[in-house]
Amino acid sequence: MPTAAQRLVDFLAAQGIDRAFCVPGESYIALLEALHDAPIDLVVNRHEGGAGFAAIADAKLTGRPGVFMVSRGPGACNAAIALHTAEQDAVPLILLIGQVEQKDLRRDAFQEIDYGHMFGRFCKFVGEATHPEQVPELIARAYAMAMQGVPGPVVLSLPEDVLDMECAAVAPQYSLASPAAAAPADMDRIAAAIAAAERPILLAGHGFESPEGRAALARFAEAWHLPVAVSFRRQDLFDNHSPLYAGDLGLRNPDAQREAFASSDLILALGTRLTDITTQGYSWPAPGQRLIHVCADPKHLNWHFPAEIALAADPLALIAAMPASNVPAGRREWAAKLRALHVADCQVKPSDWPDGLFFPEVAQAVGAALPPDGIITLDAGTFGAPFYRKVSYAPGQRLIVPISGAMGFGVPAAVAATLRHPERTVVCGVGDGGVLMTGGELAVAVERNLPIKLLLSENLGFASIRIHQERQHPGRVSGTMFANPDFAHWAQAFGMPVTRVNTRDDFAAMQEAIRKPGPAAILVKTSMQAVLP
Repeated sequence: MPTAAQRLVDFLAAQGIDRAFCVPGESYIALLEALHDAPIDLVVNRHEGGAGFAAIADAKLTGRPGVFMVSRGPGACNAAIALHTAEQDAVPLILLIGQVEQKDLRRDAFQEIDYGHMFGRFCKFVGEATHPEQVPELIARAYAMAMQGVPGPVVLSLPEDVLDMECAAVAPQYSLASPAAAAPADMDRIAAAIAAAERPILLAGHGFESPEGRAALARFAEAWHLPVAVSFRRQDLFDNHSPLYAGDLGLRNPDAQREAFASSDLILALGTRLTDITTQGYSWPAPGQRLIHVCADPKHLNWHFPAEIALAADPLALIAAMPASNVPAGRREWAAKLRALHVADCQVKPSDWPDGLFFPEVAQAVGAALPPDGIITLDAGTFGAPFYRKVSYAPGQRLIVPISGAMGFGVPAAVAATLRHPERTVVCGVGDGGVLMTGGELAVAVERNLPIKLLLSENLGFASIRIHQERQHPGRVSGTMFANPDFAHWAQAFGMPVTRVNTRDDFAAMQEAIRKPGPAAILVKTSMQAVLP
């Protein structure tokens, strides 16, 4: 008879899960055994945080839950960063934790943690099996919870002895809960509001994170001639070259753009939770601005912003059912105004600094070399800002980033992206403050022969923190600068040819390294002075 672990693996395979990430542990040996002959590619990572970040990136690319496995106690603690990132990013993620034996639960056994208390506040579901017959039910429930509504992380605690026990039960039949369809009366009200608005903005969020969602968003915006702004760090949702693209809602939007957005007479917020950065510190929509808010989970409606129309519904189904109407005369001028503000924000004026390159120039040169189906993964840091504000993304290109702002995301995400799409160019942007957090995941790239393009910005400090430090305590540098190893030798140890970029004259070599087959490490001497107040 199959073990509980085998039942769990069979369920995942039946859902189309074809890859899982892990750091092995003795507490889930039975699960590793069940995976041995399963049609699931098991990727062995070097750190639990790296495994979780890789699973998140894989989920962003497939639309299915990312799956990763860790051992109890220390392994689960290391995995926590990925759970938080998945919650902030609205990404379906399943964490499987090997737990102490069932008889030792809640006895403070070696490496025991109560994961309901540890993760229950921010994960969508935390379950724990105390009998093998519970495992199939729990994995089915976890899968559904990760996927339905606003996607997010779930956790299963699986005692090692329970995993190895025989299990007669199979996973129950289930279907993912779908958001309710909008009522005809609500549809009519929304259509009337859009048709009457002269200065509308369509704010698009996580609800469009699929090929079908991106295509539907483009059709709807074009049919109604709606300017589109994307929520925080979701630039690849909409063609950045479109005359209807008005930019993103992110950190430090230009004053002129914020003023224009504040003058909108209708905000159509679709598939977004209206979080703090997207709403510019909960300041937009401003009091008195008309708001229509559509989100799959009702708990995000009317939470910070009272909406004239609030719908717990699927934004794709909503826009598909709304035929286009006549466009008010002033709307085309409004769209052109927002577009002009965005284009102006994308401009980069060359700037010379004694301590290194002005990184926006580097980012634009990288963007120019990215093929039509290229993928950029980013870590957190000041080097990333130009990729959000100065690089334009076309349909087919992907931007895989930590919306949560988690450092250490870039390299594991690049590993996952290249595993998923080895035929596509994957550029990993990372700073010297984050690359050594999870840079060891390049060992997976060596093992799997993955042609990752590593773009490493070196400015010898935690620049984003240094900026705040200089504003609050000018000239008193503490804890934000460091020394680096020889990154050229480090990269070469992972089999990556090195290209150094110290001046603009090196941009052509950098672009050639991105375009040609095989891995590459591009080391950029970046100015710290350029980003300081």
